[in-house]
Amino acid sequence: MARFSVRGVRHIRRYREIARIFIRHGFGELVDLLELQPYLSLPRRLLRHWRRESTPLGAPRRLRLALEELGPTFVKLGQVLSTRPDLLPPAYVAELVKLQDTVPPAEWELIHARIESELGSPLEELFADFDSTPIAAASLSQVHAAALPDGTPVVIKVQRPNIQTLIETDLEILFDLARLVQKRTPLGEIYDLPEIVEEFAATLRAELDFHREGRNADRFRDNFADEQCLYIPQVHWNFTTQRVLVLERLEGIKIDNIEALDAAGHDRACIALNAARMIIKEVLEDGFFHADPHPGNFIVMEDEAIGAMDFGMVGYLSRRARTDLIRLYNAAVQLDEEGIVDQLIRMGVTGDKLDRRELQRDMMRLLRKYHGMPLGMIRAGEVIEEVMPVAFRHHLHLPSDLWLLGKTLGMMEGVGLKLDPDFDVFAVAEPYLRRLVWQMISPPDWRLSLLKGMDDWRELLSLIPRVGSRLLTQAERGKLEITLDHKGLDQALVQVDRLANRLSLSMLLAAFIVGLALLVPAFNLAEQWGLATILVILGFVGASLLGLWLILSIWLSGRRH
Repeated sequence: MARFSVRGVRHIRRYREIARIFIRHGFGELVDLLELQPYLSLPRRLLRHWRRESTPLGAPRRLRLALEELGPTFVKLGQVLSTRPDLLPPAYVAELVKLQDTVPPAEWELIHARIESELGSPLEELFADFDSTPIAAASLSQVHAAALPDGTPVVIKVQRPNIQTLIETDLEILFDLARLVQKRTPLGEIYDLPEIVEEFAATLRAELDFHREGRNADRFRDNFADEQCLYIPQVHWNFTTQRVLVLERLEGIKIDNIEALDAAGHDRACIALNAARMIIKEVLEDGFFHADPHPGNFIVMEDEAIGAMDFGMVGYLSRRARTDLIRLYNAAVQLDEEGIVDQLIRMGVTGDKLDRRELQRDMMRLLRKYHGMPLGMIRAGEVIEEVMPVAFRHHLHLPSDLWLLGKTLGMMEGVGLKLDPDFDVFAVAEPYLRRLVWQMISPPDWRLSLLKGMDDWRELLSLIPRVGSRLLTQAERGKLEITLDHKGLDQALVQVDRLANRLSLSMLLAAFIVGLALLVPAFNLAEQWGLATILVILGFVGASLLGLWLILSIWLSGRRH
């Protein structure tokens, strides 16, 4: 019987709502699997409904519809899962990408009250102008146009009222469900589901912190201070809180509005190049990238500069992760499937039960498809889609930021190809890749590694006298104790003891058989059949049978293990 936590019982109404929605969309077997019926008091007709006739819609689409109906937490969960092909089959990933995060706007009175409570003044004193009709409305927040007292045009991103309470409730429920699924399904043997929910919760809570989003914008602006291809709006920190974010309002044309771009006389090839330079620099140089690059978040301004918006979802790549990516890329370019598998193992993304030969065979099939093809004809999005089923089949636990990067590259390449059919993301990335490879092999990089290693050795050497003195003092006083915590040693000792007994018995039997065999010729079996002769023959036969029994037992023991 499943057991709810105390907080699970507290949220029983929300549990029932979630269960009803899943059952209505054909996932009632989950309620059965987790044995939740006694706690949810669901109507019998509802439980019978999912057992009758299956819906004509496929399971991936039904899951997407269920998540959309469940609200913002589950929509965000679906969006995160759409970037994790190591967790879901490709058909589910492709469907979850379609999740819509657009909802009807909240009532103006609630938004009005939220802004005034956050900023501590009446709206009329804070802004010279304010449009009550939102520019955009999503599950977590909505955006309104306004003007500061000095006339500066701005946009105000306002968090929906009570959204944090709903999300915290749903996260607690997800933690409880993750623990149940971990115990009751084979997924628990492959993935750490509570840890996955923990990571998702941290991402979602960070997205609710508008202070953090403002700092992300400032960091992007600093990173692109010497670049003209990207424009980041200013954050008005005097009007920004954890739940209200005020940004400079940008004017331009949506990056995927081809007709408007042509009418304005923009160079689409230049825009595509700027978009590629932007994302490649973010990934390979800065290790900090915009992780939600759908066309609605980018506009084209004057001089083909791209204006960016919405900095709530970002990705991080450490220097080590970028180096690992370069090594994977080099192995792929050289069509070295064994090198790819070696690098994946070094990155620690393969499980304990990896079938190396099968993974290498899948990589070889994938590389063979692109053998001899110019880089300009290879599409990053297609490669990522083909890697997804391989990752799922072999349970490759790549970091979530790397899957997020794959989604980002795919979306930006799609925008680039729409702007310019001859767009080649690899050509744009080549100088950045060369620069990063040179940094990896250059003496300055070695010097930094050596200095870090020397610092570690210095710290270790400084500890040796102090720790050594304590150990010697304890040894002189007879108080030095060494404790070994062994696991499975008793069983190993039993096996060794059994092996020694068999070896001893085998040696005795061999000596007995050889001795009897030497005695047999001393008796003339054709003339003398005395007691001694019979005993020798019986002993020889008995020893031989005992030897056969020993061989048979060893063989059967090997079969069992």
